[in-house]
Amino acid sequence: MAQEQMSSSKKLEKFGYKQELHRGLELSDVVLYGVLFMVIIAPQSIFGEIQLASGGMTPLVYIVGFLAISFTALSYVRMSRRFPIAGSVYSYVQRGLNPHVGFIAGWLILMDYVFSPALLYIMVANWGTTLVPGSPWYVWILAFAAFNTFANVRGFRMTRTVDWVIFTVEIIALIAFIALGTKFILGGGGTGAFVLDPIYQEGKVDAHFIASAASIACLSFLGFDGISTLAEETHKPEVTIGRGILIALCIIIVCFVSQTYIAALIQPDWQNTDAAMGFFDSVRLAGGDLFMKFMLVVNIVAVGIANTMNVQTAASRLLYSMGRDKVIPSIFGKVHPKFQTPWISAIFLGILSLSLPLFLGMTDLVRLVNFGALASFVMLNFATFYFFFFVEKEAWNFVNIIKYLICPWIGIAILVFVFTGFEPMTYVVGVVWLILGLIIGFVKSKGYKEVPEAFKNLEV
Repeated sequence: MAQEQMSSSKKLEKFGYKQELHRGLELSDVVLYGVLFMVIIAPQSIFGEIQLASGGMTPLVYIVGFLAISFTALSYVRMSRRFPIAGSVYSYVQRGLNPHVGFIAGWLILMDYVFSPALLYIMVANWGTTLVPGSPWYVWILAFAAFNTFANVRGFRMTRTVDWVIFTVEIIALIAFIALGTKFILGGGGTGAFVLDPIYQEGKVDAHFIASAASIACLSFLGFDGISTLAEETHKPEVTIGRGILIALCIIIVCFVSQTYIAALIQPDWQNTDAAMGFFDSVRLAGGDLFMKFMLVVNIVAVGIANTMNVQTAASRLLYSMGRDKVIPSIFGKVHPKFQTPWISAIFLGILSLSLPLFLGMTDLVRLVNFGALASFVMLNFATFYFFFFVEKEAWNFVNIIKYLICPWIGIAILVFVFTGFEPMTYVVGVVWLILGLIIGFVKSKGYKEVPEAFKNLEV
């Protein structure tokens, strides 16, 4: 293991960096991280809305979304193999295209990573006040943000244990729902049998449905990219990160489809599905009020701790990567001497997550998250195509054309289509954020002339 760490550290030095973070994660750890980041039970909070929008075919919507986002995931896999460094899309576009373009990609995905925790805390606070009527809304945010920030400063030695506990609870809850739902259906409730209507309805699945489904479900898989931020804390990252992304996505799609399929069978009258509480209505029918409250608690814990903690972890690693390159204030690149974590970034994110819910609502934050993530994904796909064909000069054979040309450009086409479905205000907010990033990049690079120190005298 020590020799392995030495090898990874030497490889890191070839990219102009020193090993500063604690390298101790295995494949199982990064898969767990990705699964919890995307949240196994994520469909439960939006099931009702998707049922109404899809004509009762929520499982099919997720299948389409999984296939659509897979093209971008494959670009992450290829770039993580070539550039096993922290920073995710920031590092990949930076190395694949240009350091200054990489900064813009990193700046855009910051909209996802930095603002997501506040969005998730608002969701948790809303659920919490529903579960405990009269409880102070902001206290829920304060409690979860304080715990998650503390855990992120301490690092994966602490968060790994928390992740496994929450993962176990989520899986038990999911299995219990599927078992109770199956019993309810086979006992004559709902459809009374396993039917294909939630997956396919003749005459309703056409090009328009597929396009709409992709635009709805792609956003549900945001989070797989966070795995790539752990490259400098993972053994054999050039192999482990890519595998972790693919395994986590496969686990997530099985969980998403299975739970929404059972929920749809329990309530076949999809036209009358409650948009806000649709899934929990299915839970109540299958297991009663007590089980419904249990599932609500599981959602609060899963989103409030596991999901948000891992989002903050990814965000702090991105800030760390940009801080050590000094494209943002270098203080974000500081590492805790004992815990070997980017503790300044972690504390900054905790404070920001506490503050934003006081000024921005869920609608505002959704606009920030979606625009930034998808815009950076488009840049990542293009960087994959450009780097392997025009920098590495891979041979233009059939396999490489599929890997480095067709897949990235399909990914770009899907993402551009999803972009067209945003509300006008989302574009306004996104463009303002982009302009701000261009100004900061111009100032920090002295007119886009200076590059980060790591790019000087590189071996690769």
